[in-house]
Amino acid sequence: MTIGEHTSVFGGKSVVDWTPGTPLTNPEDTCFRITLWYEASEKGEEWTDLLAKFLEDPAAGRVYGIVVGSWSDMWEDAAIPGLEALVAARDQLTSLKALFLADVTFEECEISWIQQTDVTPLLEAYPHLEHFGVRGGQNLSFGKISHRHLKSLTIEAGGLGVEVVRAVLAADFPELEHLELWLGTQWYGATTELVDLAPLFTGRLFPKLKYLGLKNSDLSDVIATAIADSPLLERLEVLDLSMGTLGDEGAAALARSPAVKNLELLDLHHHYCSDEMMEKLQGLGIEVDVEGQESGTSEHRYVEVGE
Repeated sequence: MTIGEHTSVFGGKSVVDWTPGTPLTNPEDTCFRITLWYEASEKGEEWTDLLAKFLEDPAAGRVYGIVVGSWSDMWEDAAIPGLEALVAARDQLTSLKALFLADVTFEECEISWIQQTDVTPLLEAYPHLEHFGVRGGQNLSFGKISHRHLKSLTIEAGGLGVEVVRAVLAADFPELEHLELWLGTQWYGATTELVDLAPLFTGRLFPKLKYLGLKNSDLSDVIATAIADSPLLERLEVLDLSMGTLGDEGAAALARSPAVKNLELLDLHHHYCSDEMMEKLQGLGIEVDVEGQESGTSEHRYVEVGE
């Protein structure tokens, strides 16, 4: 499966497509998606040209969120021009609280083809940013990060490099409540192993974390087994291991964990659990999402979003 629809909500606000020349309405409660459509790209227009037009609106300083759509040749060129332009706009986008990079569908660019870059300058440029997301793991990197206001971080990839995971877990995010990592599969560049997630499972990172998503992973069984006995689980409201290769082994570990029953939601959709295990999970007394039952042996399981 691939990504077939654009994001409709980000940072708790609706996402709307911005059309050049139209005024920014309700900017305080809207995330505007700025997309370089194919026709404009064919005429030689660049994504940075669109941003410049966007910034001409007098309401730009009141905009809550920006969602970056497609840019030209995003499967070949890193997102450096657009990133640099956003960094340069810091004094104009003074109310920006939410920023998402590369909200594209498979028709625009497959997730594993998207070329990213070091996104640290964006977090540094917007110290009051509360929600940050990025799609695509190719060339994606984070430097040493300390951000005092970030509440949610989402990284979507068909295969996420371990360097990114390590950088995130080493970051200083005292206000982080939502951490969502699409770890992906080794076939598309995932290099994280269970040991790399160990600092997270100690429960000492991110003191305000309520939602943890370790999604779209071919390590779902070992992750579930590790987190079932983790101190972190005792303070989570939502555990999301969806879109991966979870089977009865990992699910059984979760079902045995007393801390699981304190969750508000256990999201496991797209999984490889048996009917009997699904029934057991649904009897835990909490909301459990076990939609999307797949079939396959442990050697023939697939994450939901790879290419």
